[in-house]
Amino acid sequence: MKTIAEILALSTTFLAEKGVFRPRRSAEEILSLILGVKRMDLYLQHDRPLIEGELEAIRPLLKRRAAGEPLEQILGEIEFYHCRLAVTPNVLIPRQETEILVDLVVKKLNERPLAGKTLWDICTGSGCIGLGLKKALPQLSVSLSDLCPKALAVAKKNAEANGLDVDLRQGDLLEPFFGEAADFIICNPPYVSKNEYEALDPGVRDFEPKGALLGGERGDEFYERLAREIPPFLRPGAQIFFEIGEAQGKAVQEIFHSLPWRQSRLLKDWAGKDRFFFLEIE
Repeated sequence: MKTIAEILALSTTFLAEKGVFRPRRSAEEILSLILGVKRMDLYLQHDRPLIEGELEAIRPLLKRRAAGEPLEQILGEIEFYHCRLAVTPNVLIPRQETEILVDLVVKKLNERPLAGKTLWDICTGSGCIGLGLKKALPQLSVSLSDLCPKALAVAKKNAEANGLDVDLRQGDLLEPFFGEAADFIICNPPYVSKNEYEALDPGVRDFEPKGALLGGERGDEFYERLAREIPPFLRPGAQIFFEIGEAQGKAVQEIFHSLPWRQSRLLKDWAGKDRFFFLEIE
């Protein structure tokens, strides 16, 4: 029987030969999942032999990773802003940029009283944004919405798993909130253009939901819709937070230029690229 160290080495070589990014990390995570141990324990127990049942469970996961399937989908979950979130092919895998957005919003909202305030997370997907904010700011009343029922089911599961009391609504953009108004709206809509979508890494294009990525021919069509539709849904002094594509800063500024906003701000991610857009209404 082969040991953990031997299987880890063989698995790493196999994934590297298939061109997998960070093959050792992928091998470690898969072995840790099947063996029910932490990654560090793989090295503390490096001489432990694996039984055939464990090997049989590891092999199909390695094949899935070798075929390009994202590691997060294989593992079925991810850590995001102090939450443990389920990830399925029906939702986007939460990105580091989105976690930066949540942190920026938490810092911004901590500047004011939040009791009785409402926040809507539109295009919620896995629920990562709204749930991260509810975890950090429990006094907020948070609603999650998405057009896709399967995505909303994932968000519901994640809310329950993290013990977070949120409202869930199914529908297109602001449609589920007709007749209501919010203090804060946050949205990470589909913003990839048609050309960008066709050029995406296959691990994204082939395994993550197209509807959550493709924003239209140009990519900024959802922001145009939101600019037209969002004002009646805002309470006085309401704030809006968007994630945007790295090349969309000027276009989004222009889209919201002529509307009755008291102020707007374009912020960059850690790589120095335009990534977030904040608005405040009179």
